[in-house]
Amino acid sequence: MIILGINYFFHDTSACIVKDGELIVALEEERLTRQKHTYQFPQNAIEKCLEVANLTYEDIDHIALSISPYKDLFKKLAYAVSLTTSAKPFIKHELWGIYAKQSTYNRWFNQHWKQVHKKPSVHFIEHHLSHVAGSYFVSPYEKAALLSIDGSGEWSTAMLGYASGSDIEIFSESHFPHSLGSFYEAVTQFCGFQPNYDEGKTMGLAPFGDPNPYFDAVNKLVSVTSEGKIQVDLSYFSYQNQGHQRFNQKFIDTFGKPRGPKEPFETRHNDIAAAFQSVLEEKILQMCKILEEKTSADYLVIAGGVALNSVVNGRIVRETRFKDVYVMPGAGDNGTCIGAAYYCYNKILGHSERVHHNSPYLGTEYSNEYIEALLKSAKVSYEKSNDVCSDTAKLLRDGNILGWFQGRMEIGPRSLGSRSIIADPSLPGMKDKINAEVKHREAYRPFAPSCPTEHKHKYFDITVDDPFMLKVCNVLPEMRDRIPAITHVDGSARLQTVHEDTNPKYHKMINEFGRLSGIPVILNTSFNIMGEPIVESPVHALRCFFSTGLDKLIIGDYIVHK
Repeated sequence: MIILGINYFFHDTSACIVKDGELIVALEEERLTRQKHTYQFPQNAIEKCLEVANLTYEDIDHIALSISPYKDLFKKLAYAVSLTTSAKPFIKHELWGIYAKQSTYNRWFNQHWKQVHKKPSVHFIEHHLSHVAGSYFVSPYEKAALLSIDGSGEWSTAMLGYASGSDIEIFSESHFPHSLGSFYEAVTQFCGFQPNYDEGKTMGLAPFGDPNPYFDAVNKLVSVTSEGKIQVDLSYFSYQNQGHQRFNQKFIDTFGKPRGPKEPFETRHNDIAAAFQSVLEEKILQMCKILEEKTSADYLVIAGGVALNSVVNGRIVRETRFKDVYVMPGAGDNGTCIGAAYYCYNKILGHSERVHHNSPYLGTEYSNEYIEALLKSAKVSYEKSNDVCSDTAKLLRDGNILGWFQGRMEIGPRSLGSRSIIADPSLPGMKDKINAEVKHREAYRPFAPSCPTEHKHKYFDITVDDPFMLKVCNVLPEMRDRIPAITHVDGSARLQTVHEDTNPKYHKMINEFGRLSGIPVILNTSFNIMGEPIVESPVHALRCFFSTGLDKLIIGDYIVHK
């Protein structure tokens, strides 16, 4: 049985193939088109998924899309009427936008199956069920509390529930415009960043501020009911009209002038970012406490765009009774293709067997033969390594900043050791150097550590694994001076625990570096520059290498020089 999972109606469009319950391949459209966070129909991702899986369109038995497009349609119509003269942007986004996307999907479907006798069954699966129920079905848990939070799905903005076996129970839902995701988008835009795009920058900025001067003012803007439903004071916001501006004049009167994209950061902006981050954390912890009371589950599955806020996830691990939290590597909309496919497989089609999505390495891969042919045709200087892990470790110890391109590409927004930029974390000036010369981004932005899971306790205060880099922990105080390039201003780090069974080459290379340096930790950031998607192909890797301050490119078994 072949299931094609698709995320199209939302941003970060993507596709995957599930064959007889096994996740064969998953790809984001942006990696192939080079348009970050694209809304385009994932035609290229679908074609490439079929190619990787060695399948054709005729092999597909089921299509699972991560949306129920006409769910709550009458609520949307009623809301549009309530907006009166300001309804045009909302109608364009929510009503006309859905119709246009449905038409695009229909044309694609008819193109491939109109003349074919055997047509796949099509399943439109509610967005938040694709997020969190789909994540549950690929988690390692037989029972789990469920929490999904994002800007909005069809009309829902959050969902609380419980899963046991194949049974899914939903306790409560929040509905647009009451949204924690949109609440956080507003402060992202206020701080001079792009909303629904740069929320990670706001999270990284928050530790530079003090939340206390603005905490009470921000805390009054949002509350959580005893059922776990979100309530936002909409008098401060304008996102509810679906226009470009997320906040209104009352917001500005309260918090002051917004920062322009190229203006310097004021202490006030840092403090406001810190206050919004702190309030977000408190509200999500409050929702987790409700789930603790309503369920006996030892574990939590959290999904949705807000689940990419790894600071929140770290606090959930430390401050709730849940033993661990599962956040799939594509926790945002990009992963809903996987969630929809498995909701279809396990819930709709009734298959009881479960798969644990413990490896993010589900994308494209390029052979040494392909890579060497490209290097020759590009007329670049390179050499073949007899031991690429050992040679890479030596280059890192010599202070080089390296592009690391190996194996199958990761799914999700984090580079996890296949398409990464890596460096020695013990060098104090390394963070500033990479931000300025390689990533071309804001100087305050932190970098993440990768550490073999067996060594994590020596450097970090985390007791659980974090293979997808989605739980912020603290660097042990005695280690902060030893690994300054990955230690954030507040002593925290967004750790990736590296596992030998899922990425043996990356695991070996870090241990080789540890043998040379005494520190089995490396700095890891995504192989891209600001504003571009992570590189997908060797061509993308070469372009990024020669247009940035990278010192060497390690691609397959080859070391490329400048």
